[in-house]
Amino acid sequence: MSPIADLIANNRAWAAAVVRQDPGFFDRLSRQQSPRYLWIGCSDSRVPANEITGLLPGELFVHRNVGNVVVHTDLNCLAVLQFAVDVLKVEHVIVCGHYGCGGVSAAYLGRPLGLIDNWLRHVQDVADRHTALLDSFQDEGARLDCLCALNSLEQAVHVCRTTIVQDAWRRGQSLTVHGWVYRLHDGLIRELGFGVGAAGEVARSHRAAIERIASRSAF
Repeated sequence: MSPIADLIANNRAWAAAVVRQDPGFFDRLSRQQSPRYLWIGCSDSRVPANEITGLLPGELFVHRNVGNVVVHTDLNCLAVLQFAVDVLKVEHVIVCGHYGCGGVSAAYLGRPLGLIDNWLRHVQDVADRHTALLDSFQDEGARLDCLCALNSLEQAVHVCRTTIVQDAWRRGQSLTVHGWVYRLHDGLIRELGFGVGAAGEVARSHRAAIERIASRSAF
């Protein structure tokens, strides 16, 4: 059997198992999606958003890219964010990076990978803004972990600064933006201390998260 045929077979087995456990699951799922959460994460195959949060299909709206980057000129990401906030009315936007991220490592160590180097320039910008903090970690692995955390934090701030989120807060919509990091070695999520539900909270929450990262509490 070919690798692709294996995937189709796996799908058939998964769907049958779901129906055995809950005969009405797919009928309900096909009628409407009503997730409370938008997950902006890394494309890394080891970080499956639904699985690590214990959520079923339909419970988590997802956007993923290399390095979990949020850029104001990225219409793909902005379209997902706008649909999630304005149409689906999600209550939480979670930016979740992960320790051991190959994109973050390549950006920090200057390892050329081709076209994607242009995309990872955004991660390098984060490193450039936090040189002193990164240099306070003596071990290279610790510096890379620190940058993974900082990158997640700064991308969460970028989410807060979009017109989409600003407009939602301005009209009183309940919406909180979070910064998280996932550790591959134990499967656990670390909160960075960044949870913002109003425009006036961004700076204070950002400072608190930086202090948390600097104290190693986020690791």
